[in-house]
Amino acid sequence: MSIMLTCHFSMASDFFFPNTGGVESHIYQLSQCLLHRGHKIIVITHAYGQRSGIRHVTNNLKVYYLPMGPFYNQCVLPTLFTSLPLVRYILIREKITIVHGHSSFSALAHEAMFHAKTMGIHTVFTDHSLFGFADGSSIITNKILKFSLANVNHVICVSHTSKENTVLRASLQPHLVSVIPNAVDATVFIPDVTKRSQERIVIVVVSRLVYRKGMDLLASIIPEICHQHHDVDFLIGGDGPKWIDIEEVREQYQLQDRVTMLGAVQHSNVKNVLNQGDIFLNTSLTEAFCIAIVEAACCGLQVVSTRVGGVPEVLPEDLILLAEPSVKSLVEALNEAIARKRNNSVLPPEHIYTRMKDIYTWQNVAARTEQVYDSIADDPTTELAERLERFCHCGPFAGIFIIFLAVIDHLFYIFLEWMVPRKDIDIAVDLLHPSIQSNQKDLPNVQLLPRRRLPHGQTTVEYQLPRLRPRKR
Repeated sequence: MSIMLTCHFSMASDFFFPNTGGVESHIYQLSQCLLHRGHKIIVITHAYGQRSGIRHVTNNLKVYYLPMGPFYNQCVLPTLFTSLPLVRYILIREKITIVHGHSSFSALAHEAMFHAKTMGIHTVFTDHSLFGFADGSSIITNKILKFSLANVNHVICVSHTSKENTVLRASLQPHLVSVIPNAVDATVFIPDVTKRSQERIVIVVVSRLVYRKGMDLLASIIPEICHQHHDVDFLIGGDGPKWIDIEEVREQYQLQDRVTMLGAVQHSNVKNVLNQGDIFLNTSLTEAFCIAIVEAACCGLQVVSTRVGGVPEVLPEDLILLAEPSVKSLVEALNEAIARKRNNSVLPPEHIYTRMKDIYTWQNVAARTEQVYDSIADDPTTELAERLERFCHCGPFAGIFIIFLAVIDHLFYIFLEWMVPRKDIDIAVDLLHPSIQSNQKDLPNVQLLPRRRLPHGQTTVEYQLPRLRPRKR
C-alpha cells in the first residue's frame, strides 16, 4: 500500500465529460474510486467547445482540457509531435508515474502513451472495443494499436472475448493482458415499478443510434413486434446518424403513438428512462462489454440482447435472453420476453437488483486496477534502443516508419528539456480526496500537502493552461 500512495496516475483519452458514453463513465468512476483510495489522479482530454484549460470537478479530480479541438468522431487530429510540449509539461508538473490510456479509437490516448514512453514513464492501456480483421478501417486501427502497445507495460480488457481479440490484433503476450470488467453504480440504478405502465408493455432501447449498435436490425424489428402485439410500445433514447432510419419507420407504419424517440439522454436521466420499461433490448453487432444491459438488469428489466462479443459473459443465464444478430432471432426472443411478462413469470425487480448490486462495483474495478499499477511499479524503464527493437517487429516498412517517428519524438523531447528545463516548471499542489484528510490515521504514508480552498458553493474551478517559459540565455 505504501508503494501505491506515492504514485500519481494520469488518465488520457479523447472521451470524457461533458461527452457521454461508456468510456467517459468508466474513466470518471474509476478516477473517483482511485481518488477515494488515496491516489493522485488527473485526466487529460481535448477541449469541448468553450471548456478549455484546467477544471476541478467532483472530489478535486483535476481535468486538463488541452486546446485541441475534435477532428472526427470526438477525436483529435493525430499529429503526434504537436501534443508533446503540453503533455510533457503536464506529466512533469503533476509528477505522473503511470499514464493510463483508454479506447483504441482515441488518438490522444495513443499520443499520450507514446510521449510517456519517451519520457521513461510507465503506461497502461484499457481496450473497450472489439475489432474485426478484414475491413479497411479495422486493418488500419489494428496496425496503429500494434505500434501503440509495442512498449506498453500492461493492457486491460473488459471481457475475456475482448482479451482474445486484443491479443490477436496487437500481437501481445497473453500474460501482459488482464481482464477487469466494467461496473455500474448500484446506488443510482434502483428499480422503481411505480413508473411502469400497468396497461402497456414497454420495450426500452438506450443506445447510440449508429450502425454497429444494430440500428438497422431495430428498424426492422419495430414494425414486426408492433404488428404482432398491439399492447407493446417502444421507448428509444439516444442520438446518431441512424435516427432518420427509425423516424422513417415510424412514419411509414404510422407508429408515432407507439414509438417514442427521446433523443440524447443525459446519463443522470438513464435510470428514469429504464424504469419506465419492462424489457430492455440491445441489438449491438459488436460489443466488448455492454454496460447498458447491467444498468437495465439493476433496474429489474428483462434483458434481450444479441449474442455477440463479450455480452454472454456479462449476466447470469436466467437474467438475459440471447439471440443471434438477425431480425428473426431477435423477434423470437422478444416474443418470449413478452409472453413471460403477460404470464407474470418474470423475477421480481427487487430480487434481480439484490443479485446484481454486488457483482459489478467500481470499488472492485479500482482495487483490481490498483493491483495492475502495483505490478508494473518496479518495471525497469524502457530505453530508446529497446523501444526501437520492439518496433522492428511491427513490419518491414511500417516498423521503419514508426522507428523514424520515435527517434524524432525523442530528439524533440531532448530539445524541450533544454528549451524549457524541468526546474522552471512549477510543481502542482496535490488536492486529495476530501475523505483522505479525515481518515489520515488510516493512511500514514500519505503526505498531506496544503489544500487549495475553493469558493463556497463552487463545484468547478477554471484555470488557464500555464505558458511554457523559455530558457534564459
